[in-house]
Amino acid sequence: MPALVGWKKTKARARAAELLDLVGLDLKRYGPRYPDQLSGGQRQRVGVARALAADPPVLLMDEPFGAVDPVVREQLQDEFLRMQAAVRKTVLLVTHDIEEAVRLGDRIAVYGQGRIEQFDTPGAVLGAPATPYVAGFVGADRGLKRLSVTEIEADDLEQPPLARLDEPTGAAAERLGAEGARWAVVLDDSGTLHGWIGADDLAADGTVADHTHRMNAWVPVGAPLKQAFGVMLQHDAGWVAVLDGARFLGVLTPAKLHEALRRSVDADALGVARDQVRFDSVADA
Repeated sequence: MPALVGWKKTKARARAAELLDLVGLDLKRYGPRYPDQLSGGQRQRVGVARALAADPPVLLMDEPFGAVDPVVREQLQDEFLRMQAAVRKTVLLVTHDIEEAVRLGDRIAVYGQGRIEQFDTPGAVLGAPATPYVAGFVGADRGLKRLSVTEIEADDLEQPPLARLDEPTGAAAERLGAEGARWAVVLDDSGTLHGWIGADDLAADGTVADHTHRMNAWVPVGAPLKQAFGVMLQHDAGWVAVLDGARFLGVLTPAKLHEALRRSVDADALGVARDQVRFDSVADA
């Protein structure tokens, strides 16, 4: 493609090296290879690099990740999102996979019965299907799919009891007892998360740091609710800590996760921001 638009060979070679790096292929290792010397996933990456070679303003991608296994497919989707964040191209991507569309698209056009049935954000398509056709296409489990496009916000979090890393266990036990709490999140003076501690741990002498447990169940703020739900299941946890970098913001519980999902759906239906939606919640009872 660069040759077709009149690029000089040196410029074309430099562009090829840049794009191979962008799609995660080492130039020295993969540059000399022919197509039959590449795996399916590697060929897909080269195809994306070729499409980007002449720096077009718009890309048309027709089922770009359809010919690879699910593991490679997810890896390529991750690479696509990373690449898109770097090059900021307008991409028209055709797919029959609604989960792929939801994951990759800023806007989704659902085509059926000879017309565009709905053109909207992924969250709106999943939360408020415009027609029975769209509802059937996205499936009865669209609420679960919507978890992947609903981000965790600070307003979704609960504030649990806290203990300071250098605090004597006796002082921390007294405060937790007064609050009727059985555990606390452990932070240092800068608000950095260090773990958690149970009320029974505080019966021992020393400082909170001596008895703190590692916190494995955590996600960054802005992560999708699906990621938080997955971490809860992976660690058999009743809640996950939510961080901004290393700084602790709060915890997301199953009740609050459900509330965040409901608020996101209602916000799209009403055309307002999530923090403007109010409803009675089990978490507040």
